[in-house]
Amino acid sequence: MLDAVLFDWGDTLMRWAWEPALLAVGHDAGLRAIGREPVPALTERFRDSYLPLLWVPGTLEEIEYPDLVRKLLAEEGLEVSDDELGRFLEAEHAAWQPARMLASTTHALLETLRARGLKVGLVSNALDPPHLLHRDLEQMGVAQRLDVAVFSSEVGWRKPHPAIFERALEALGVDSAATLFVGDTLATDVAGAAALGMHTCLALWFRADEDEEAPEPEFRAFTQMDVMTAVRRLGQKN
Repeated sequence: MLDAVLFDWGDTLMRWAWEPALLAVGHDAGLRAIGREPVPALTERFRDSYLPLLWVPGTLEEIEYPDLVRKLLAEEGLEVSDDELGRFLEAEHAAWQPARMLASTTHALLETLRARGLKVGLVSNALDPPHLLHRDLEQMGVAQRLDVAVFSSEVGWRKPHPAIFERALEALGVDSAATLFVGDTLATDVAGAAALGMHTCLALWFRADEDEEAPEPEFRAFTQMDVMTAVRRLGQKN
């Protein structure tokens, strides 16, 4: 019996295209939002000292990104209030909009799953302030098609840590054994979900992950709608 399907966000429901040039664009937008002039050294310092911290393999505890940005600004002699920090982060986040592109069949897939009586949720590693991430979901028409959305920045732990998965399962009121998790990474999505007893499906429509040390997924989906094959095989809820 299958009661729910959980998805990763970036490179599963949405294509996340990393663009180094947007680092400076985002920082300049943030500074303008608080009435400050561009500081080229800000991006240079972030790229050299802080960007590597965001990609440390095996890191489970989520980085407090607002605190990191406040520290970065202070190192350039820019002390900011809580309100200014919020405006900086919002403008920076908006500047990265070109990097976020919803997959063409995301809405159809989510609607098809819910029409079958399944609960649908999202579990994502994302360090931006939660209210900005949830607003993205609303603006992309995804929030209306989900029963729950959980981001690591609001839990404090990143996948594959069990806490972020458990938050979503608890909110949905479903057992892990009756849940399918769909994600694009083996070491975080597949391994984390499998450790809690969830069924797993590797999403391959945006990228093909390879990791010899990670567990194999039960299913592989080459298009979003291939997820329905896994759903049918597991036995959807009527």
